[in-house]
Amino acid sequence: MKKILIALFILFTAVHTNAQLLWRISGNGLAKPSYVLGTHHLAPLSIIDSIKGLHPAFDSTTQVIGELEMSEVQSPAAMQLMQQEMMIKNDTTLKMLFNPEQYSLVNNFTKTNLGFDLSQMPKLKPAFILNNAVVVLYMKHVNNFNPQEQLDSYFQTEAKKKGEKIIALETLEFQFNLLYKSSSLHRQAELLLCELSDVDKLVANAKRLTKAYMNQNLEGMYKLSKERDNTNCDPTQEEINLMIDTRNQKWANKLPALISTAPSFIVVGALHLPGKEGLLNLLKQEGYTVEPVE
Repeated sequence: MKKILIALFILFTAVHTNAQLLWRISGNGLAKPSYVLGTHHLAPLSIIDSIKGLHPAFDSTTQVIGELEMSEVQSPAAMQLMQQEMMIKNDTTLKMLFNPEQYSLVNNFTKTNLGFDLSQMPKLKPAFILNNAVVVLYMKHVNNFNPQEQLDSYFQTEAKKKGEKIIALETLEFQFNLLYKSSSLHRQAELLLCELSDVDKLVANAKRLTKAYMNQNLEGMYKLSKERDNTNCDPTQEEINLMIDTRNQKWANKLPALISTAPSFIVVGALHLPGKEGLLNLLKQEGYTVEPVE
């Protein structure tokens, strides 16, 4: 679960968030404030009813900025790209990445939970199996989670109804490269085994994570993301940098020009926000006033 926690949330190290998901960005020449909302990509949509000031903040903005343009995620072009990137391109097969016992463990999981035998897809990347395993387990064990109802999609859909502009901070190509090309096949296999070797623990951590988010408890999320087993299952610093820190810096470089053109509602993963290398602190360093909406 550690790899997934890191992928979804940034390490919290400096900014005290005080159970806050919605932040106002003002000053530094802005005519009107913009807002940034931290999301949990696998949280129930019902959270929007308990975030203070969310609806007035959203209504006061005229464009939405997200990690991706969500309408493109289900497009035929996106599906074709994913089908290309989820497959191993060289001569390696899944049987080469696992010993017989490990292969059996993974195969039993995919047959039971994902509906296919590994022999049917012998060149499927382990990272693809892992990503889908997490979603399936959320659907089975976390109450009220519906993959068709996500916060990121919700705000973009509502903005489009009002004729507002949607801006993506990243491309699908970038995210697919990050998910399926940033680590070796052997590292992907290692991380997959880490999770499937103790599914009960994975589910328990998923429930803890969702509970912390629904309580708007960023510090609790931080503690979860910081937990370590002192094994090869722990994320490396390079993996953290790729998944979190470098992306935050790129976003912080892009946002000033975007929010200067129109008041914006920014929607990104919750723990991309806090910490010394987090988006809130990086925006403060750019000269903006960043404060919680209360």
